[in-house]
Amino acid sequence: MRARDLVTDFPTVALDTPVHEAARLLAAQRLPGLIVVDERGLPSTILPGTQVLRLAVPSYCQEDPALARVVDEEHADRFLRSLDGRTVREALPRKPRELPVTDPDATMLEIAALMARTHSPLVAVVDHGRLLGAVTLQVLLDQAVGT
Repeated sequence: MRARDLVTDFPTVALDTPVHEAARLLAAQRLPGLIVVDERGLPSTILPGTQVLRLAVPSYCQEDPALARVVDEEHADRFLRSLDGRTVREALPRKPRELPVTDPDATMLEIAALMARTHSPLVAVVDHGRLLGAVTLQVLLDQAVGT
């Protein structure tokens, strides 16, 4: 089975999309991550949902999880509000990583290896300069285990 057989339409966000809007999209559509596109509509990066969370969780809570316990419940429940006013561009890692993008002819094993190597729950599929969609970890696993 090839990427062309596994690809599905997938929503994208632009570099200047507000992070809060991107988080809403992740939640509303239960997405594992987002494809961030450049001005040409081609993948600039893949932003896993965990990366969006990393931006919203205060660094002191990430460094010492016990400190998260001291934040009262009311404020803890609203931690995503800290993303207001920030854009996806600001959320991206400073160091560029390997972009999880493949062509429609990639095999399931090639896609799985790319996901594993890049720690990405989705791989964008591009053909002749056009984004076709994505192969998600869930679709890949469903096919791999034969469900």
